Amino acid sequence: MKKGKKLRVAGGIIALVTLFFLCLPTYMRNALIHWYPDISDTYLFDSHAVTKADTCWEWPVAPDYNTYVLDSTDRAFLAEWGTVAFLVIQEDSILYEAYWEDWTPQTLSNIFSATKSIVGILIGIAYDEGYIGSLDDKVGKYLPEFQKGEKSKITIRNLLTMSSGLNWDEAYTALFSKTTQAYYGDEIRKLVMSLEAVEEAGKKYSYKSGDTQLLSFVLEAATGQTISAYAEEKLWKPMQACNDALWNLDKKGGDEKSYCCFNSTARDIARFARLMLHKGNWNGKQLVSEAYLQEAMSPAAYLENEFGDGPLDYYGFQIWIMHYRGMQFPAFRGLGGQYLFAIPQKNAIVVRFGHKRSELYEREKTVDMDGYLDIAFKILAERE
Repeated sequence: MKKGKKLRVAGGIIALVTLFFLCLPTYMRNALIHWYPDISDTYLFDSHAVTKADTCWEWPVAPDYNTYVLDSTDRAFLAEWGTVAFLVIQEDSILYEAYWEDWTPQTLSNIFSATKSIVGILIGIAYDEGYIGSLDDKVGKYLPEFQKGEKSKITIRNLLTMSSGLNWDEAYTALFSKTTQAYYGDEIRKLVMSLEAVEEAGKKYSYKSGDTQLLSFVLEAATGQTISAYAEEKLWKPMQACNDALWNLDKKGGDEKSYCCFNSTARDIARFARLMLHKGNWNGKQLVSEAYLQEAMSPAAYLENEFGDGPLDYYGFQIWIMHYRGMQFPAFRGLGGQYLFAIPQKNAIVVRFGHKRSELYEREKTVDMDGYLDIAFKILAERE
């Protein structure tokens, strides 16, 4: 083939590929450009600010702050999974803190699905304040799109416990999945309102980001506020946060992606664990009722687990229940290994931010999770 003809063929192929790309839905184009979500996506999307407190409460630094020296095995483990922040707090004081790459105590990171636990707590506050009459209210009481058919049977409790039975597919790596569409698309409300019930609600746990997104729309309908404004008023400012957080939107002036995409610092995210350790109380002010928070941090054992071999023992109201060394304690978990652990047995908090996590699971846990706790417990043990 002559050179000129080759160039024309190549040009034609490029033109066809370009035309095909431009004809794709917005979310598909964005997904192909960015390929996979990362904690550095903070400024990739439009956001609503969740404004810091007028007077911030700084974490005290322990007298033995950062005296612990990681051994080579632990350093290699943290590096293997692209860790950028690792924080250990005990008795309300920072015991150990380390950052990698260009992360600092002021760097915002996307905590991904750890955001779900924030939504769960906000639902509790709205319930405490009477905006939500009952956790067993039908979703259709607040969202007209859920007033007909099998969807009309779904309750707020079903959404809180991931037992809605809706047809959501949880896969960031699949171009056509609803999760990919939610993350990169610009019509998240339309997406979740179009979901259909395919299983009986309230029977079996099945992790679905759509359930959390619907919770945020219930909260907004009940309170008359955006979820970011409600979070600012009821949690972020009362917890005396030192930095503004950002809650990513599906588009400029659009809806918060509340199943994911709360962006904050490691130190500020640790405040949620302190709130859990103090049973919903922050420096003398009860932000969420102890009764609600206790139920939120307890397994919804009346549901069947995802493995079909017994009751659910690792998930409450949008909060994970971690099983470690015979202990049980609440955890926030997000894509790429964004972890927050509140450990009452040690009056301790562990925060880990990073770029990736293991893809191997031991039942509900990825195999890297215990590794971070192993390191944290070594640090805690040194002062005992």
